[in-house]
Amino acid sequence: MMELNSKQRKVLEKAAHGLQPVVIVGGAGLTEGVAQMIKNSIAAHELIKVKFNEYKDEKRELIEEVCNQFDITLVRIIGNIAILYRQAEKPDDRKFDI
Repeated sequence: MMELNSKQRKVLEKAAHGLQPVVIVGGAGLTEGVAQMIKNSIAAHELIKVKFNEYKDEKRELIEEVCNQFDITLVRIIGNIAILYRQAEKPDDRKFDI
């Protein structure tokens, strides 16, 4: 998991502002399918939002679990939406130069 400084966080937060959540955690919670969806989405987009419709009180623990499992960096949690980032493996595929 990558450590972000405050300047990097601000750049990513600004980039995420116009994004819609691509993964929604609902009544079933953070299932294996939802975790795989997060993994696939982050691989395709580098920066995603995950919205919590349920399990709002446990969102930080659930997101940290997924981040540790798939080497994803939590940028910030704003309300019930988590902003997640993982740098693309290939330098040519990188969208953010942080």
